[in-house]
Amino acid sequence: MSPIQKYAIGAGVAVLLSWLIFPGWVTLLVVLGVVAAPVVGYLMLDPSQRERLKRARRRGIGN
Repeated sequence: MSPIQKYAIGAGVAVLLSWLIFPGWVTLLVVLGVVAAPVVGYLMLDPSQRERLKRARRRGIGN
């Protein structure tokens, strides 16, 4: 399973659980938080750190 599929499944589970527990606006806030957290984290990296992350993704982390 690819990492993108894992992220999509995790996001789907988070949305489903939040919708079952708190239907309405809270679910929308959870969805925005799930999407925004990794984006904000990536944007906070320096350009050199982003390049390092790209290289690590290309060759596979841990290989």
